[in-house]
Amino acid sequence: MTDDRSEAADDGINELFDELEELEDIVDSEAEREQVREAMRAATAAQDRDPVVFGRVIWGFDREDFAEAVLGSLLFGIPMAVEGGTIDAGQHIARHPLYFLGTLAAAVAMVFGILYVADFQDVRVANRLFGIIPRRLAVVTATAFAVSVALLTGWGLVEWSTDPVVVWRSLCTCTVAFVPMAIGAALGDILPGS
Repeated sequence: MTDDRSEAADDGINELFDELEELEDIVDSEAEREQVREAMRAATAAQDRDPVVFGRVIWGFDREDFAEAVLGSLLFGIPMAVEGGTIDAGQHIARHPLYFLGTLAAAVAMVFGILYVADFQDVRVANRLFGIIPRRLAVVTATAFAVSVALLTGWGLVEWSTDPVVVWRSLCTCTVAFVPMAIGAALGDILPGS
């Protein structure tokens, strides 16, 4: 009985968010849009009192989400940093620039899929960069890439010099490590349900 009520409440919150998002698209002024966003924040705050982890609406991106993304990146990335295959794969994609672009695109596509398609959680787009890119997607992927560069540089697996070949190989190696770190960042961000 309790599960039925909880499920009905989740459906109600999801419907409320759907209706508020539709309203946000049709209101005329920025002040009205801000009122709709405030209603979304209030609904999120009311939902936060519920200890359920899965099935919650995730809206917005704050410092807790950032910290979860960093932790997820590290959990998935540390094994990549100590695995010699990361260096080999980085050198391989350094010789094939299209593979480099494909690796980056695949990582971003996987993060997008985890956040918005796989339906682990009901993740809503609260803000867009340049009116197009969901801020959560941008910050999660940027966080994972920054952690990749910091970890591999700090542990001496890559180096940054004035030699463009060395820089390119280092960038490619960081990109290889970025793939699982991006997956970890996305999962770390949404699975706790914040």
